[in-house]
Amino acid sequence: MVLPPESPQRRGDLTNRQWQRLQPLLPPQKPRVGRPNLDHRTTINGILWVLRTGAPWRDLPGRYGAWATVSGRFYRWQRNGLWQQILQTLQQQADREGKLNWQLHHVDGSVIRAHQHAAGAKRDLDPSSSLSPVEQAQQREALGYCKGGFSTKIHLRCEGNGLPMTFLLTVGERHEAVVFEQLMEQGQLKRQWGGRPRLRPVRVVADKGYSSGKIRRYLRRRGICYTIPRKDNEKHRGKFDKSLYRQRNRVERCFNRLKQFRRIATRYEKKAQNYLAMLTIASILLWL
Repeated sequence: MVLPPESPQRRGDLTNRQWQRLQPLLPPQKPRVGRPNLDHRTTINGILWVLRTGAPWRDLPGRYGAWATVSGRFYRWQRNGLWQQILQTLQQQADREGKLNWQLHHVDGSVIRAHQHAAGAKRDLDPSSSLSPVEQAQQREALGYCKGGFSTKIHLRCEGNGLPMTFLLTVGERHEAVVFEQLMEQGQLKRQWGGRPRLRPVRVVADKGYSSGKIRRYLRRRGICYTIPRKDNEKHRGKFDKSLYRQRNRVERCFNRLKQFRRIATRYEKKAQNYLAMLTIASILLWL
């Protein structure tokens, strides 16, 4: 595989090994005729700089090209679903190589503070909705107010090795248990060698926030084992595998790795779909 001309690698840029895995998953590079075209590797390094530093697009260093070009490609690939497609392909490759752990999945949620610049997305109101215009905007863009202030919440499911499988956003005050079933029903993975797509793990580990009869009935109905401690006020506490529960720290460590990117640790994007795209890119880096 021919690599683009080498430039001094800077902190946070793609390594040659990462680029070799990522390059085949990108659209073909535009032929270098007519107006000069910024190569994909430089563009992605520019996106990673914004993701890592949390800086505005307009502050992008000139070595990555024009900020409008880099941001335009980020938004275009988000609209085309390319980022999600790349993440799923990397997961499929890991599954084929036996590196994706279906035996144990972990779920958790984390509140993310939203910057004041995250407010103000254009409102596309539904006249038939019973919600107020402000409530509609908050639900659509997953922004709201909780004890920690203006925020959004990431609901994450990671596989047994601590790598992200799928995630979704809600307003900051939304309880994790409310969207548990939705989180478990998304992220279906097609097997590259054929056969039925895989969705369900063998076992799910979660904290007390997910302890409810509804969730336990759902997991039994889907044939999924679970390790979820019961709340202190619940009856029929039963047996509980503490050794398995200790492995739940992997989802917390996954959150910690994602929040190393400042664009994830604080939400600056007005649109939920753009913040999800940033979260997807950070997840791609963990899988590379």
